[in-house]
Amino acid sequence: MTSWTRRSDEHLLDTRLCDLGLTLAGTKLQKEIESLYRELESRGFVFRPHTWLSDCWFCPDGVPGFAIPFYLAHPRLMRLEKAHMLEFDGNTAESRMKLLRHETAHALANAFRLHLKQSWRRRFGRASKIYPESYLPRPYSRNYVLHLDNWYAQSHPAEDWAETFAVWLDPDSRWREKYRDWPALKKLNYVDGLMKEIVGHSPPVRTKKQIESTTTLRITLREYYAEKQTRLQQDLPRFHEQQLRQIFPAAGGRKNERAAHFIRRLRREAIATVARWTSDSRYRINLTIEDMIHHCEEMNLHASRNREETKIALISSLVMLYMGSLRSGTSRLAI
Repeated sequence: MTSWTRRSDEHLLDTRLCDLGLTLAGTKLQKEIESLYRELESRGFVFRPHTWLSDCWFCPDGVPGFAIPFYLAHPRLMRLEKAHMLEFDGNTAESRMKLLRHETAHALANAFRLHLKQSWRRRFGRASKIYPESYLPRPYSRNYVLHLDNWYAQSHPAEDWAETFAVWLDPDSRWREKYRDWPALKKLNYVDGLMKEIVGHSPPVRTKKQIESTTTLRITLREYYAEKQTRLQQDLPRFHEQQLRQIFPAAGGRKNERAAHFIRRLRREAIATVARWTSDSRYRINLTIEDMIHHCEEMNLHASRNREETKIALISSLVMLYMGSLRSGTSRLAI
């Protein structure tokens, strides 16, 4: 039987996740997990979170371990993920280590039932609080550490804990210096004190349960991407007709490039810039650009002769559109 690694994308999409035969053994992920374990060992922890492959990053309630996205286990699947989503969480060794530390915090809290402590609740809030579908971050707040994108510590008390622990665990974070004048330092000092109480101790919760492991997921890759893309299409920011006319005010003519063509030429740069400034999904930004192209064609809009000015207007308008989405509370939880 031909290995799935040699199949075309079209054929690969009809493969079920459980049939990929994926394992962490022998992958870069395994070496990075071992690096994570060394960080825990250097801090004196007996605890080691167990890990498994699933369809996304997550740590189930009550489980002292966490799932890692299946596509990170093979370069072929990472390329497929990027082709369909334009990006993926954990695309660099640095970003994977950040995510591993973040999920370790959730697993550690489950292992020692830290979220039940009154002192934990006073610092972070109730972990039992319902997760919102979206949240409204305050980008300039110093009450939270900065670790993952989207000011993720602000999304929920459990994420505030996880982000704070991740910064504390990172051997290169220099958190005492970086957060010296921030209110968030109180949380970091609390984590520092709390961890001194549990290092060297075995956790009371030791289950090795694996939730939604790829070995049990019977959905195909095609179904996986369809569901993921549908979810990201919700609350998609779109331009109004008047906004498009402000960006592309020129009349038609030989010397004025069609707006749709202008956008297509700048698509890659626009997506990268808007994603960098807003931390929003490249897939969502691309959908907004597709919508722009469609309406520019319908309205027969043209760019001005000053290409640099039009480029600035286009990209800045996209950034403002997505920042407006951020302020309205539509930054959707992803991890």
